[in-house]
Amino acid sequence: MMDYLAMLYDWLKAAHIIFVIFWMAGLFMLPRFFVYHQESALGSDEDASWVEREKRLLKIILLPSIIIVWVLGLVLAMQTGAFSEGWFHGKLLFVLLLSVYHGWMSAYAKKLARGERTLEGKKLRLVNEVPGIAAAIIVILVIVRPF
Repeated sequence: MMDYLAMLYDWLKAAHIIFVIFWMAGLFMLPRFFVYHQESALGSDEDASWVEREKRLLKIILLPSIIIVWVLGLVLAMQTGAFSEGWFHGKLLFVLLLSVYHGWMSAYAKKLARGERTLEGKKLRLVNEVPGIAAAIIVILVIVRPF
């Protein structure tokens, strides 16, 4: 099995990067959706449209992407022996934190669907910076491998 995976390594790595891009795009879009959603009148047709858009983004893009990113990432890590590398532990920590962020955003989408608007637009705009910062740190850890 591992010999077969070694032959497919470049394809697995390419797929991993592609789905990381999809996941990150969704994580950038969702808080922006939330800002626009909160600016709509509660109970309006526009409010209902935002609920539907957020559900679609979560179910069609974000959920499959996070699953594929994790599965392929773990397969690649096993294939390369990355679990013994310090940089990988840092990367894993930040991917785990991004996964928690993803879960928090999913929970906030459910709150908005129920009409609960607990965050201000300004805070949501700040929250939108989290994936970018995490992505920059992850890329540095993977490329530079500082430890």
